[in-house]
Amino acid sequence: MDLVSLYGNQIKKRIAEKPQTAARMINFGLTYEHFRCKHLADKNLPEAYRYLNTYAVDYVRKALKQPDKTVWANIFSPVEILQCFGLYSLSIECLASFLSGFRIEDSLLEVTDQEGFAKTLCSYHRAFIGAIDSGIIPPASFALTTSTICDGNVQTFSHLAGKHQVPSYVIDVPMSDHESAHEYVVSQLKELIELLSDRFHRSFSMEQLKKVLIRENESKARYESFLKQSVGRYYPSTLTLQMYMLFATHLNIGEPGILEFFKIMEREIQNAPAFEGPQILWVHLLPYYQETLKKYFNVSKTHQIQAIEMNLDYRAPLDVDHPLDALADKIINNIYTRGYERKAGLVADLAKELKSDGVINFCHWGCKQSSGGVMLLREKLKQEGIPFLVLDGDGMDRANSHDGQIKTRFEAFLEILEQKRNSASLTNDGDLT
Repeated sequence: MDLVSLYGNQIKKRIAEKPQTAARMINFGLTYEHFRCKHLADKNLPEAYRYLNTYAVDYVRKALKQPDKTVWANIFSPVEILQCFGLYSLSIECLASFLSGFRIEDSLLEVTDQEGFAKTLCSYHRAFIGAIDSGIIPPASFALTTSTICDGNVQTFSHLAGKHQVPSYVIDVPMSDHESAHEYVVSQLKELIELLSDRFHRSFSMEQLKKVLIRENESKARYESFLKQSVGRYYPSTLTLQMYMLFATHLNIGEPGILEFFKIMEREIQNAPAFEGPQILWVHLLPYYQETLKKYFNVSKTHQIQAIEMNLDYRAPLDVDHPLDALADKIINNIYTRGYERKAGLVADLAKELKSDGVINFCHWGCKQSSGGVMLLREKLKQEGIPFLVLDGDGMDRANSHDGQIKTRFEAFLEILEQKRNSASLTNDGDLT
């Protein structure tokens, strides 16, 4: 048994009877991990990813230590507004993943089992609820979510807000792009600002929000530049770091530190060496702990994940002269709103832009949109002639993983990609017509 598992077992023993002790152990673990990321990081990783790793761990550690400045927020929330109030944004998936990193997710899921939550509920949500209800994670000071895509967000936040007396707000996202829909969302953003001002006793500055959006636009532009230049270039990462990209593209987009991350990324890729192996576009979540995928993708010189489509769910620049209208447009026209065809179109466009060798969709257990729309995505990619693989499993709960099935299907997919690359090579050499 490794050190992390041993430490996690000690935390699990204290969850029921000594939750405050378990909480201190989690804080100590995050403090150690922050030190390790900052001073003992893998030098084979690019500087940008080492920077992001340190940033993400430190951010979560600070958010948990300062619940009076922390907001539970889903990744589609207008975090730009939260930044103007000096608040931390902590998402369900983020916190659950970090706790799973301690290997304690089974005990947290057991808490929700005893409370009567259905096992069909997303494991990220169940672990998040278990962490709060058990007392090992302190309640935040506010909860903010949207009705975008995930039908569990509203219910999960409602349960926690009610049980722990946390003020909350839900942004109702219209299923259209009409002018009235924009006006409706803008009115909600104004109401949210008033609630935050009253709750945290701070005034709101529209000029500060404009500065956040300026940094966001530059961050997105630099990321797009990085992706364009990354085609055929070696830029290693890990499954965990690919998921950490959600800090950069969602939870902390617009922060000065995140802009610095994208600047480093863009600078590094310009001098990155050539890469000959398959480059994969990933769809949805990553099971960061799955051994086969770790073997092929973690700091790999033979296989690369180029991007996850979630990080590019709204690619248009924001109108900084009209900040609330810009945020309303971002919320309404996110590719996860309205029909699944919009997401399928984005994935196909990205695969062509990035010259991806193939696309992999991970259907996370409990996530209905992922499983429900996969046939539409398969058909779209088939029309474009893009190889496609569907993997089923759990992004967080190791007990609900299907390692053998993933290994068999993934390695068979790699053989298909290799055959296609060899065929293309023969055609380019004039040996095959």
